[in-house]
Amino acid sequence: MNSYKNPLEERYSSEEMLYNFSPNNKFRNWRKLWIALAEIEKDLGLDISDEQIAELKENAENIDYVKAAEYEKKFRHDVMAHVHTYGDAAPSAKGIIHLGATSAFVGDNTDLIQMRDGLLLLRKQMVNVIKNLSDFAIKYKDLPTLGFTHYQPAQLTTVGKRATLWLQSLILDFEELEFFLETLRFRGVKGTTGTAASFLELFNGDYSKVKHLDTELSKRFGFDKVFGVSGQTYDRKIDAKVLALLSNIAQSAHKFTNDLRLLQNLKEIEEPFEKNQIGSSAMAYKRNPMRSERIGSLSKFVMSLSSSSAMVAATQWFERTLDDSANKRLAIPQSFLAVDAILLIWNNIMNGIVVYENRIKKHIMDELPFMATEYIIMEEVKAGGDRQEIHETIRVHSMEASKKVKMEGKENDLIERILNDDSLKLDKTKFMEMLDPKNFIGFAPIQTEEFIQNEVQPILDKYSDLIGLEADLKV
Repeated sequence: MNSYKNPLEERYSSEEMLYNFSPNNKFRNWRKLWIALAEIEKDLGLDISDEQIAELKENAENIDYVKAAEYEKKFRHDVMAHVHTYGDAAPSAKGIIHLGATSAFVGDNTDLIQMRDGLLLLRKQMVNVIKNLSDFAIKYKDLPTLGFTHYQPAQLTTVGKRATLWLQSLILDFEELEFFLETLRFRGVKGTTGTAASFLELFNGDYSKVKHLDTELSKRFGFDKVFGVSGQTYDRKIDAKVLALLSNIAQSAHKFTNDLRLLQNLKEIEEPFEKNQIGSSAMAYKRNPMRSERIGSLSKFVMSLSSSSAMVAATQWFERTLDDSANKRLAIPQSFLAVDAILLIWNNIMNGIVVYENRIKKHIMDELPFMATEYIIMEEVKAGGDRQEIHETIRVHSMEASKKVKMEGKENDLIERILNDDSLKLDKTKFMEMLDPKNFIGFAPIQTEEFIQNEVQPILDKYSDLIGLEADLKV
């Protein structure tokens, strides 16, 4: 307990995402890359034996981390430390490990593999959030609720329609994630400054073999696209783009939790609150929205990191500098781990979210009389009344009712005032029927249905095999 532990590991992120950015996964990928490089080089005619490749494969997961640390302390170079460590484990192949390659061959290609695999894990989580929000939207598509603009009471919407706004933000992020995966390129085999000069001698000037090595290796690791040109490293714009994507997901999650926290204050909708959960060490009655607050906190962290990778991409010199390395080790894994946690919590909230319909109805009825005044004016004019006189009558009643609510803490009695005003010629039965909140929600239910059908369901159909994620939290 005497050294710092990353809360993302201890408290928040999933085991799958933690493994994706773990040393074991990283260095296993390095060795997979070295094996594939040797195999393809052998196929292209280099003097590499089947026995050497077999020994590499036999020791692919035999990683002596203590020895690697000793070598790194000696060489001050992490890649060469692992080349020597691997060579000690597979001595017959020692001379052909990393043949023709530069450090970025294993470092950058592994980074791209981890980013791709991390996005695939996030895609699974996002699909489940989308499914949960979609179910919630359909369930409550007809339930009227008070709309807010400027956080002031506005025209009614429905609980389900509001959920489509949360969904739409996440759908935009999902589309961006899909595009990123579709267009992500592998660094492949490019040499020290991107010219593949180290392979000129190896392949006796045969550029077609270098091209084959580049594309074949990329395909073996699941990449259909490979960078056509590079410096020593892949373009650091990739890091900036992926962190911008993660920031966008965080922004959408934060917006959702802002709304939920406000709704929980109104006692309309609550995140789950477990039987033995304590909201406050002092105030025993408290039901704090700690899950939503945790999402907000993690989201701010992710959004702040996106500027870090942007600065790195902007300040790279020529074919490469090393001032990206420490930054990448921190910003990229932690952004992925934080967004993984955000989506895990979001799914957990949706699996136990609570809607208090009577409370929602009470808030509507507190404000609905004011919203009905436009209808009253129109009906009175139709009956032959003077629009300006009617407007003044309604205005006076509205101000008095508002005074009762704000200054005296009493119920809104505007409807009663209007019904008792003999100067108004309302059809009182028709007027009371009109006050049903469902008459004030516009096309919200059908808009919700159409949005789910047209924009959400195709995603859920495409990724139906990903639906069903467990969303238990560590703490």
